[in-house]
Amino acid sequence: MQGLVTVCGLLLLIFSVHAHVVQNFEVCNEYFYKNVTPQLEASRHHVNICQNFKNKYYFATLYDTANRIPVYSAYIFEKNNNWGRETQWFVEPQLVNQSWEKSMMTDKILRYKHNIDITSIGERQAVNADYVGLQNKTGYNRGHLNPNGHHADLGRKATFTLTNVVPQNAALNKGSWKNYENKLKDTFKDCKKAYVLVGAIPSSNWVTKQNVTRVNIPEYLWHAYCCVDNNDKPFKSGAATAQNTDSEVQECSLDSLKNFFKKVKPEVNELFSDNCNEPTSSGPEGDCASVVPSFYRMLIVTVLILLKL
Repeated sequence: MQGLVTVCGLLLLIFSVHAHVVQNFEVCNEYFYKNVTPQLEASRHHVNICQNFKNKYYFATLYDTANRIPVYSAYIFEKNNNWGRETQWFVEPQLVNQSWEKSMMTDKILRYKHNIDITSIGERQAVNADYVGLQNKTGYNRGHLNPNGHHADLGRKATFTLTNVVPQNAALNKGSWKNYENKLKDTFKDCKKAYVLVGAIPSSNWVTKQNVTRVNIPEYLWHAYCCVDNNDKPFKSGAATAQNTDSEVQECSLDSLKNFFKKVKPEVNELFSDNCNEPTSSGPEGDCASVVPSFYRMLIVTVLILLKL
């Protein structure tokens, strides 16, 4: 028995990532430009998580416990050596019980430690079983919002939490979205710091398991960044959007991203403090709102679908 306890204790150390459900992001607001969080419509289903690995915070996540996907993750880009990819996926104990550990762990370890079942763990968050076999059945897989490729060393492992993951179209995840993330590595080369926000817009579609709706499949993904120089002055910013299909990524300015939010209605007033102090003409050219189908386009698509029935 003593040996079993020792082994389980070691497993907890090996398979644990520290995360902290907090009242606000004060303890990890360093991942937001000027320490100011985005201004968006609040929901009683939203919780703030400061993601910490080996007693160090690496990024912040606003998590939607109703849709069981993140609203957004916020991080600072790190140059990396492509080392440290994790093979385990983690859940958040404090989303089950606020008094439990700050340490995120596999659902297997959490079940053993607190003698609870997987249903209880998954009431307010996704679990590993929600994603197992998902791509073969639906064409969606685990899509990081905060990508492991934008972090170094242990920071890469800290991103492998299901509170940082959405069901993403596999072709988009492995194609244009991945290409965009890789492109940003060059974009951020001359930044002292690049503050990044990556989010998802829910849809009416869900991942179901045994006829139970489990995890919302986002309709859109969005991305925004603000770069500062050695004097902590912003000098570069940009954004991007994509439909969660096998689609292309649309790059644009932060101002253009505001038009996107007006169309999809998540009531986002500001992402970065003072909109990153960038003039309205700055940022990549393009219309981020163009990924949202117009009324007439949606009408045509609907008619075509009905004609095929």
